[in-house]
Amino acid sequence: MKKCIVTVAFVALSFLGARAEEIKKDVCVYCATPSGILAAIAAKKKGRSVVIVEPSRWVGGMLGAGLKPLQDCPNYASTGGMTRKLIATLGGDGKLLSNSDSRALNPLTIREDFQKLLDEHGIEVVFEHRVSETEKSDGKIQAATFDLAPFDELGCPPAAPTEVGDLVVSARVFIDASYEGDLMAKAGVSFRVGREAESEYGEELAGVREPMELAPIDPFVEPGNPESGLLDWVENDHGKPIGAADGYTQAYNYRYYTTKDPEYRVPLTPPNEYDPAEFELVGRYVEHLTSSIENKDELRKNLVGIFPGWKNSGEWNYQRDTLFSMSPLGISQKYAAGDYEEKAEVWKEHQDYLRGLHSFMSNDSRVPEWYRKEVEQIGLDGRVHPDTGGWPNQLYIRVSRRLEGRYTITAHDVYNRTEIDDPVGLAQYGIDTYPARRIWIKKDGQIYVGIEGKMFIGGGKGPTNVPYPIPYRAITPKKEECTNLIVPVCFSASHLGYASARMEPVFMICGESAGIAASHAISEECAVQDIKMDDYLTSLQSVGQKLNWDPEVDESSAKSGLNFGRLLSECDMDKNGSVSKEEWDAGKQGWEWLFKKIDENGDGVLNEKEYSSFQTYKKKNSDWLAQLKK
Repeated sequence: MKKCIVTVAFVALSFLGARAEEIKKDVCVYCATPSGILAAIAAKKKGRSVVIVEPSRWVGGMLGAGLKPLQDCPNYASTGGMTRKLIATLGGDGKLLSNSDSRALNPLTIREDFQKLLDEHGIEVVFEHRVSETEKSDGKIQAATFDLAPFDELGCPPAAPTEVGDLVVSARVFIDASYEGDLMAKAGVSFRVGREAESEYGEELAGVREPMELAPIDPFVEPGNPESGLLDWVENDHGKPIGAADGYTQAYNYRYYTTKDPEYRVPLTPPNEYDPAEFELVGRYVEHLTSSIENKDELRKNLVGIFPGWKNSGEWNYQRDTLFSMSPLGISQKYAAGDYEEKAEVWKEHQDYLRGLHSFMSNDSRVPEWYRKEVEQIGLDGRVHPDTGGWPNQLYIRVSRRLEGRYTITAHDVYNRTEIDDPVGLAQYGIDTYPARRIWIKKDGQIYVGIEGKMFIGGGKGPTNVPYPIPYRAITPKKEECTNLIVPVCFSASHLGYASARMEPVFMICGESAGIAASHAISEECAVQDIKMDDYLTSLQSVGQKLNWDPEVDESSAKSGLNFGRLLSECDMDKNGSVSKEEWDAGKQGWEWLFKKIDENGDGVLNEKEYSSFQTYKKKNSDWLAQLKK
């Protein structure tokens, strides 16, 4: 794990040239991610002038690039504020959606909904500008300078800008809502990348882990000859013991859509200078699979895991339970704290890898002919990302820099072992990491290739099935480093803590709370670290943020019985004293089938009498679930 402190370039505005546009606002939000959008709206609702500066030409971040709003929200009752309604309506033409409904959403529609939201609130967005420098004095960011750097036709960021110092924004508070923490870094705030050792925070599963998904394949260019060098996409083990810190971080990937329909298919052509030898290790792995798996369905399942991957929610995701999948492994750490040239290289490498893998799986003789023909027919779906040739406009950056703030979220928070008195919202998810590297090892005299770093502790609902709070101290830097910066995405967390908290609904909740905090700091004329906490928490509660979770009162699992008042607080989004089928589906994901069992009069609305009758039935029948499912 690497800790970093960036030296800030203090640049006088006069040196930026006459062409620089200057904007002065109360609040400057960096990046139109879902978190950034909610931060801007929250500040605007408080009467503050706001601008968002977005590096790309799109809004919506990962929710506009494949992730679904409800996908990583295992407990809808734990959400609050604007997030609660938005994740159940984005992309649904204003209708309330269940998790199963949201899986069919088009990212294009979600992006359009976010843009409508920004227009509705009059939020100015400056596109295609990325932060290059900050001007600081007295511990405050006085201004940030941005370069004009348009993304290319396939949705990738450029290595170099088109215009240097093209925009200068002065603001009283800055909010870094980027996935990379670039503004945070340019402001000279300390951050961390990589994995902590077990000993740093006493986290049992921290640091380097045992390699998994071992396959007995040879990693050397000349099989059996280590002197010939390693094949591509495998590396030597760095030799650090289990539990040690290192600089690796989990894999990134595209959440992309494919089709076989010729009318909409965008061909996946090989990259420039494509060399099948780059994927020789994939060929050896395929050979291992075909020789060891007799059942065709099982073999196909394994081949699909390599390419196109794991079909998640209508789009393809990384299949972590296999040695190879659809994304280059072992390069994300170059991106995490890299400069813009390195970031552009890693982004493009993800496209080239996917294109090359498609070509390899379509043509290599070790791939069964029936599957080669299947892969040949697959192309990107041009309906989803029509302006970037079918490529998602956002690479899934699962983790990059992480603020080293006043409080560090760790696995102990995820396990509900801590007491927090400054919550900005709740999080709930398992400790979810994808592999960090692919290495070869020798075990019992046999050479294997395996992956290292993946885990999913507790599944979607987390190890305790109880939400935990995100502290305000975790989204604000140390006061001595910066007094007017809030970081609601790259917040302060260990590798394991962030692996659980890194979900879009959490980022959105933190974004809204960040916008409100910015307004408090402005009105109180104080550092963001010094706002009056009681007043701030009252403001959060007034907009419906869920700040605490009491297992004696709140639902801790889908099996808990709720009285009607609690059902209304969970599902009654239009506040009319009843629960419609749409509201039930949005608030009771996985239990959509139960609505008609409770709705005795069949009018499509649950009232207090019907729900009380259902609770009585449950108490009298311990096997109520089995009975109702008959």
